[in-house]
Amino acid sequence: MNTKGFTERLNERINALSEGTPFVASDFSDITDAQTIRRLLKKQVDNGKLERIIPGVFFRPKMSNLLNEKIPADPNQVAEAIARSKGWKITPSGETALNRLGLSTQIPAIWTYITDGPYKKYEMDGAKLKFKHTTNKNLDGLSPLSRLVVQALSTLGKDRITQDIVLFLSDRFTKEEKINLIQETKRVTEWIREIIVQICK
Repeated sequence: MNTKGFTERLNERINALSEGTPFVASDFSDITDAQTIRRLLKKQVDNGKLERIIPGVFFRPKMSNLLNEKIPADPNQVAEAIARSKGWKITPSGETALNRLGLSTQIPAIWTYITDGPYKKYEMDGAKLKFKHTTNKNLDGLSPLSRLVVQALSTLGKDRITQDIVLFLSDRFTKEEKINLIQETKRVTEWIREIIVQICK
């Protein structure tokens, strides 16, 4: 297949994404080699069709109809795109975990994630991303949701978890998600496990 064919396939895939969705070259590795994808993406950046959020992460900007200006990319989606490109597993931690679960409406000053990758920091559109390496074996074998719940509860701490929080999280998860939570978190810290059991009742 010639370069034009690659370009058409790449454009079809990018246009199928919602505006504002971050992506990386490896998301299109089934089309052609990484070097060619990066070259085609750079050409679209140069043409103004795409924007580079940080090195290696791109998006089609979404416009605000109300303000008539570009809406910055979602930091969490950018973090996930970085993780895909690096082959990392990541989980929101601290205030980021609370925000992701709806336990806090405050926008984190720094969007923080634990990862099996190295310690890294990034800046984008005024937002800061931080990846912290962890060797916490209690998180091994957990799904992304279970890891997120464990991190959020750990951030709150045992004494700050009220019955209202338990009920809020219970209403948030489906029956299937609760079954998975119960099955996957048997080895986590005892008090966190007790809270999860309450949430999943």
